[in-house]
Amino acid sequence: MTATTTWTAERPWRGIMVATALPLRDDLSVDYDAYAAHVRHLVANGCDGVVPNGSLGEYQTLTDDERARVVRTAVEAAGDGARVMPGVSAYGSAESRRWAEQAAEAGCGSVLLLPPNTYRADERSVRAHYAEVAEVGVPVVAYNNPLDTKIDLTPDVLARLHGDGTIVAVKEFTGDVRRAYEIAELAPDLDLLIGADDVLLELALAGAVGWIAGYPNAFPATCAELYAAACARDLDTALPLYRSLHPLLRQDSRTEFVQAIKLSMDVVGRRGGPTRPPRAPLSGATEALVRAATEKAAAAGHH
Repeated sequence: MTATTTWTAERPWRGIMVATALPLRDDLSVDYDAYAAHVRHLVANGCDGVVPNGSLGEYQTLTDDERARVVRTAVEAAGDGARVMPGVSAYGSAESRRWAEQAAEAGCGSVLLLPPNTYRADERSVRAHYAEVAEVGVPVVAYNNPLDTKIDLTPDVLARLHGDGTIVAVKEFTGDVRRAYEIAELAPDLDLLIGADDVLLELALAGAVGWIAGYPNAFPATCAELYAAACARDLDTALPLYRSLHPLLRQDSRTEFVQAIKLSMDVVGRRGGPTRPPRAPLSGATEALVRAATEKAAAAGHH
């Protein structure tokens, strides 16, 4: 039986879960009202849920109070805590566990967790880290981003984590689409989630059952149409959309992805705002490229 690629309350990590950008005011304070409106807009335009406090949500720059309030705001705006998958990554396993406990108290359906990211941990430490957070009882989605963490959750490591019972899915961000097939061989019951926008089509065709997405922040309805077509293997619909959006989708895999997605939001009339330091504004050339690509996508009818 083919795994469903749609969201359900039983498997709330599937479907399109948008890694939400966090609207900031010009003084760099969090605009919670704009964030709530943004979450409602995403759900109303075909997205299944949201992932607050990921890298796109600038969680590293938030105070504890801000980070907790972002989760509560997302749950209230989504109308169903199961549709919220907070990022719970932190410097220590105990701190990640506390954020998972906060997510559980807020009624969230799952959490997203990086491996330890303060040093190059060995596999024993990685497995202990995921076991610590999994004890909270909220389903844990692993996030494999060795470009940033320097720890690679390879297919064999993921299979062992899944065998430990500590993860239900993985957000795969390496961009190596070949891994999809090895993961399916080694851990057939582990859900593969698209982690980088610019390999969406390739991973959907390889059997991914969800997308932790960046560019739906700016174009939710069109991205929902693209995801549905890709999962249905409807290439007549998916491929033209993918080609049209790819100049933007590839920004999700670049260093300045937060600034790029926020700029696109601003261009289409959704509040993105500035980023907190150390993220600096886009350079003139990159800003012009992202602005032009966003305006072209909007002119093509994407929304």
